[in-house]
Amino acid sequence: QFTTRVVSCRAAELRPEGGGEPVRGFQVVLEDTILFPEGGGQPDDRGLIGDVPVLRVTRRGPEAVHFVPAALEPGAEVLLSLDWERRFDHMQQHSGQHLISAVAEQMFGFKTTSWELGRQRSVIELDTPLVTAEQVEALEKSVNEKIRDRVPVTVRELAADDPEIETVRSRGLPDDHAGPVRVVDIKGIDSNLCCGTHVSNLSDLQVIKLLGVEKGKKNKTNLVFLVGNRVLKSIEQSHSTEKALTSLLKNGPGEHVEAVKRLQSSVKLLQKNNLNLLRDIAVLIARDFKSKPGPKQLFVLHRKEGDSEFMNIIANEIGTEETLLFLTVGDEKEAGLFLLAGPVEAVENLGPRVAELLAGKGAGKRGRFQGKAAKMSRRGEVQALLQEFIGHQNPGA
Repeated sequence: QFTTRVVSCRAAELRPEGGGEPVRGFQVVLEDTILFPEGGGQPDDRGLIGDVPVLRVTRRGPEAVHFVPAALEPGAEVLLSLDWERRFDHMQQHSGQHLISAVAEQMFGFKTTSWELGRQRSVIELDTPLVTAEQVEALEKSVNEKIRDRVPVTVRELAADDPEIETVRSRGLPDDHAGPVRVVDIKGIDSNLCCGTHVSNLSDLQVIKLLGVEKGKKNKTNLVFLVGNRVLKSIEQSHSTEKALTSLLKNGPGEHVEAVKRLQSSVKLLQKNNLNLLRDIAVLIARDFKSKPGPKQLFVLHRKEGDSEFMNIIANEIGTEETLLFLTVGDEKEAGLFLLAGPVEAVENLGPRVAELLAGKGAGKRGRFQGKAAKMSRRGEVQALLQEFIGHQNPGA
């Protein structure tokens, strides 16, 4: 917590990170702050000004701008409270990134070109097209050894024109930077220009887990990692999943993979048999329709189980030169697939109207129009449309 004063408060809008409608509120500048504004790859802090939540903190030159949902009186003395759990998580991930980047460069010459502190995991972009599994393993072992060595992490400030700055690792300063330059030192390992928040000793990181690498931009590799409490949370989540699988599969964790492989093989066989049965059913449905006496101008069918091939087999078996077919598969009241087949001119005329009635989309050619339907419950309206069309085509029918 920190006591300070409100310097200014003005109406503003905040665009949510996940998109959506802007949130109305106020931009507040304080005499000083303990909330970190986003920058340097690190997200911003959260907290309270009095009992008003701070929804975002950004940097405007040398000022930190706090976005809040309620107005604050300029000149008022306020108590600023920090969301420590979020701050400490960011400290662990950011100091972990410094350590990983420094050791990766020392061991393999891999320079860090950028990094991102994500909500679930963090990513370091390395200036190399390839990082082997053996290198990842060696890097993870080395950084965790340094955590166990309890190496101090210190912060110092240098004047902007101090020649020592040239010896410090940096990706450059922002154009609107003002005031002294901040250097974060991991004793004997790294010196780095950085505005972010950090632990005071590597032991505070607890542990680092490198999750592996992913292909990055051209000639770059993304190294994915977790630090500290995120590692513990990941283990807890994995353990919960493991317990659930043990209960479902009725075997131990060491047998889970083989059990899933066997299930996948069984499912593929069942799907193949199911498709063969669906094809046989489609042929029987078509032959039953053709064998019955009476007019063959319209054929309508809905089946919950089926696919596009099932519908097309029926259309092929019945023939579409004289018969207009409207076939649907899927849930009766929700989404599904549809097929309109028949004389080319009739399908070209009716296809788009059928799709519109079903709140779906489709396309067609050569007497077939098929697609996805969002409202299968409106099949009755489509059938009425088709019967009306046939009635107009054959007034005496």
